[in-house]
Amino acid sequence: MAKHRIYTMSFARVYPLYIEKAEKKGRTKAEVDEIIRWLTGYSQEELNAQLEKKTDFETFYAEAPLLNPLRSLIKGVVCGVRVENIEEPLMQEIRYLDKLNDELAKGKTMDKILRK
Repeated sequence: MAKHRIYTMSFARVYPLYIEKAEKKGRTKAEVDEIIRWLTGYSQEELNAQLEKKTDFETFYAEAPLLNPLRSLIKGVVCGVRVENIEEPLMQEIRYLDKLNDELAKGKTMDKILRK
């Protein structure tokens, strides 16, 4: 079976779209980065290195230092699909980030987004 197209897409290609969406709603790049670091365990330097290398999504998540165990608390709909019901693990990880970015753009506080 062929890989989903998003898996081979560069994370660096989508990253500016996350920032653009957040900034349109008055949020910041720093907040987007904090969400990504919380979800994946990357430091800011490691995140920057992944972006510079133009790492694909599959590698980005495979090399993540520590996927946050609280990510299983992320619930809701992204692209018409409930993230908690996605069976393919990598797609679920990608949709978790989409959902967190949606929550940021909708004005949720960082404490709620980061499940504190």
